[in-house]
Amino acid sequence: MTGRVVVNHVGHCVTDLERSRRFYEGVLGFEFWREMSPSDSASAKLLGLEAPLDSTICYLRRDGFVLELIHYAAPAHRPAPVRRTMDQPGLTHLSLSCDVADVCARVAEYGGEVLTETDVEVAIFIRDPDGQLVELLPLEYADRVATL
Repeated sequence: MTGRVVVNHVGHCVTDLERSRRFYEGVLGFEFWREMSPSDSASAKLLGLEAPLDSTICYLRRDGFVLELIHYAAPAHRPAPVRRTMDQPGLTHLSLSCDVADVCARVAEYGGEVLTETDVEVAIFIRDPDGQLVELLPLEYADRVATL
């Protein structure tokens, strides 16, 4: 086994920071933690991107999990969102246990989409305003997994 490893956060690039904050806070109960605007020189080097970036980073927390919303104001770093599918390499989705009916009832109001065709009674997918997939599972699922 390797030395100590601690999960810090998962980054999510968004096209409209305020809209995404509203979605994750209002629909999924994330709480604002902090926001920063890092320097372009260090960020461009770290991220392998060309300056200028004009980025704003917003950290949201939920149950010890940290979601980093990354927004680039520089036009060169604002491509149209791509609706990823579950068979594309890389991170595919975020999975949360919740009151599924309650969350689904509010998704459209906050700019997201409920993918009704994915409803298998024990799980359903939604998309956030930028098209990111979020799997919703009932709270009973989290409770059951916790006892395994």
